[in-house]
Amino acid sequence: MNSKLTIWLIVFLAVISIWINLPSVMILPDKTKILGFPVDFRGIKTNKIEVKILGRDLNLSFLAPLNWTGRYPLHFGLDLQGGTELVLRADMRKINSADYDTALESARQVIERRVNFYGVSEATVQSAKVGNERRLIVELPGVNDLQTAVNLVGKTAQLEFREIEASPSAESSPSAFITYQNTKSTGLTGADLQKAQVVYGATAGNNTGPEVQIQFTPDGSKKFAEITKRNVGKPLPIFLDKLPIEAPVVSTEIVSGPAVISGSFTVEQAKNLAIQLNAGALPVPISILEQRSIGATLGAESVNKSIAAGVIGLTIVVVYMIAYYGLYGVVADLALLLYTLLTLTVFRTGLFLIPPVSLSLAGIAGFILSVGMAVDANILTFERMKEEVRSGLTGRLVLERGFSRAWTSIRDSNVSSLITASILYAFGTSVVRGFALTLAIGVLVSMFSAVVVTQTFLRFLPRFKR
Repeated sequence: MNSKLTIWLIVFLAVISIWINLPSVMILPDKTKILGFPVDFRGIKTNKIEVKILGRDLNLSFLAPLNWTGRYPLHFGLDLQGGTELVLRADMRKINSADYDTALESARQVIERRVNFYGVSEATVQSAKVGNERRLIVELPGVNDLQTAVNLVGKTAQLEFREIEASPSAESSPSAFITYQNTKSTGLTGADLQKAQVVYGATAGNNTGPEVQIQFTPDGSKKFAEITKRNVGKPLPIFLDKLPIEAPVVSTEIVSGPAVISGSFTVEQAKNLAIQLNAGALPVPISILEQRSIGATLGAESVNKSIAAGVIGLTIVVVYMIAYYGLYGVVADLALLLYTLLTLTVFRTGLFLIPPVSLSLAGIAGFILSVGMAVDANILTFERMKEEVRSGLTGRLVLERGFSRAWTSIRDSNVSSLITASILYAFGTSVVRGFALTLAIGVLVSMFSAVVVTQTFLRFLPRFKR
């Protein structure tokens, strides 16, 4: 890539990263000068922007709602933000051993659905196997009331098949807005459902698409036959914990045999629907093994210590690079500063492709570790360049040959780190996964910093222009 185009790309990324990482309130001096004119800032800390220029008062408070800065805050995990952690045990005594995993996943999705509906930000619900036991680990950042958390997750899912209340709008449009309030009970619940599973080609004329097959108990089959008889051509909404999950239209009366829900499902959608139906069908009582409340004070203390450790480490690295490598060290430090901004930008935004990263204490440790790896790539390059100088090369050739010889070492070390991070993320618990994720992001950004940013900056030094 052309060096001038690359430097403009780096400048653009730097400006965007600085903007994203700016806090919501900028502390400005009460009095300063802009273009030689005296300017008096007042009310900046109260989101009320008043400016005095040349003795005249200007009220710029209308700019405050635009939220120019602070739109992408850092997200912290349970150990830093404070909240509640619950360890739940699923009672599998009434479940066939072949359905253990299905039952556990069903229970996990129900609890996840509840906490999301409750509005808990950055909540995580994970399943675990401990010997013959099946457990769920629920982390609720910001929820400090243990009783609220217990009430939120400690009840068995309630599955209901309901009929739409008779009304002109509902009868004229099967796709009318369906709520729990405008439907009535049919008496058919999760207790009448044996199992739901994904099948293919169960409906005549459909030989390829995935469908969801529902098997009822004998008593449930009788209820379902009566319900379908009086609802032919109408939707039959299905609710889980009073929230609608599907509203299939009854195409014909089903006297015997399993029911089939068909439609334009993807395989993933059909699997999720089957899991939700099983969640209300499988009796999986939940008992609380452990409950723990984490205070925000402990989290704030951990954050402060981590920031202090990061600042001290970064300062030592910056000073060492300048002292040992001179001008090369200054270039490496500039690249390291941009690396830090870019990494924090990914943490805050997820590059709009993935959810923003929730930083735990282990995640911060992964980020600090990746800072050292970012510097390591520059050190490899500089040492290779020294070897080229000792061999008699000068000018641009030193830079090109040094980067070429260092690249294989940089590539191999970073790829091995990414493989390790992938294994930790795939098989680790939530804390380990947080460390692995931040480490992997840091390694990827450090490769861009070392290969593109540092090399581009060096190309503009006079000694490498000839």
